[in-house]
Amino acid sequence: MRRTLVAVVAMAVITPVALVACGKDGGKQGSSAWVATPSAGADPSAGTGTDKETESATVPVSLALTPATGKTGVPLSTEIGLKLAGGKVTEVTLKDEKGAVVPGKLRDDGTAWVPGKTLSPKQKYSATVVVTAGDGQTTTQTTSFTTMGKPGKKTGTGLYLFDDRTYGVAMPVVVEFSPGIKKADRAAVQRRMFVSTSPAQPGVWSWTPNGSQAYYRGPEFWKPGTTLAVRIAVGGLPTGGGRYGDRDRSATAKIGRSFEMKVDNASKKMTVMQDGKTIKTMPVSLGKKSTPSVSGVMVVMEKKEQTVFDTTDTDGADGYVTDIEFAQRITWSGQYLHSAPWSVGAQGRRNVSHGCVNVSPGNARWLFERTLIGDPITVKGTEEKLGYGDGWTPWDKPWAEFVKGSALPVPASLK
Repeated sequence: MRRTLVAVVAMAVITPVALVACGKDGGKQGSSAWVATPSAGADPSAGTGTDKETESATVPVSLALTPATGKTGVPLSTEIGLKLAGGKVTEVTLKDEKGAVVPGKLRDDGTAWVPGKTLSPKQKYSATVVVTAGDGQTTTQTTSFTTMGKPGKKTGTGLYLFDDRTYGVAMPVVVEFSPGIKKADRAAVQRRMFVSTSPAQPGVWSWTPNGSQAYYRGPEFWKPGTTLAVRIAVGGLPTGGGRYGDRDRSATAKIGRSFEMKVDNASKKMTVMQDGKTIKTMPVSLGKKSTPSVSGVMVVMEKKEQTVFDTTDTDGADGYVTDIEFAQRITWSGQYLHSAPWSVGAQGRRNVSHGCVNVSPGNARWLFERTLIGDPITVKGTEEKLGYGDGWTPWDKPWAEFVKGSALPVPASLK
């Protein structure tokens, strides 16, 4: 039996998501708005460029720019490509045909300068690049080009992150694409997905098999107090099949305190830890054998103080409509942590739910008042394993497996 929740996850979305409670069917990965970064986690659009301070002043400066002067039909995501020897880039200025300056930054590897916004269609742009040699002498070079018209076919994008929000330590950066990005096109898209963390922490992008989602995370949960700055710069970017990214997406958010929930089917108990210390334990009832809870590392994706689980659409005459309090979604397929006054007698003793984590009304309220979107909940010892992509699941893969999903080479130090 499955229940359909009359609510949607708070996010920037492409299309609404059907919510199915406490069951395995009918769920889908939600849509949202997105952003891109390099596979190692640095923000290419926030890079400082190549620093060749030690290069000899006797090396002649050689600089080639792209797009070439006079180039037309240039994608709206175009970067100023820099093939440089004998110096370092000290200034890049990009202007539109009215003379307005377009902001932007060098990639960390110095191979290109990335505009800070999607360029306008059918617009002529001029770029001026200044290179300083080791002896202090400067060389200036220019190029001009014209962008293409407004793209006809687009790839929808979404980003599950919002400005000025505070998230749990397991909050991954989640980007969605509709339709999904094929393998051959993922590297180019990933190069336009930028993430920076303060304090600095390593991270890698990893794609789901169908290319509909990309997750960004580090080897460990984020440090409490971390600031995440994300830009998915895919507006006007060729994404394959004659499609172009619909728009740029960006967000800057905070990571809060460490708060973890660990559920053990053997003991039928949840252990709650904050900042590494156990602060509470409580009895639970998990899914019965016919509708088992899944085992794995999940993340709180949505919170509803009051909602309705409706299974009549999926279970027909066997379905039901039930008011639910303090519901916290942990999978797309319909598993939740929620108040279950009807199963209090079974909690801590036996499993009677339709896959959800049942707790008492008092414990459900206590948790609801303390959790954040992005807090981790780990369930172990049940009959069924969490499916990858059934929710925000990047933490359910060992790091060595997770990094294999990157479309770009991963530095040896991060493998």
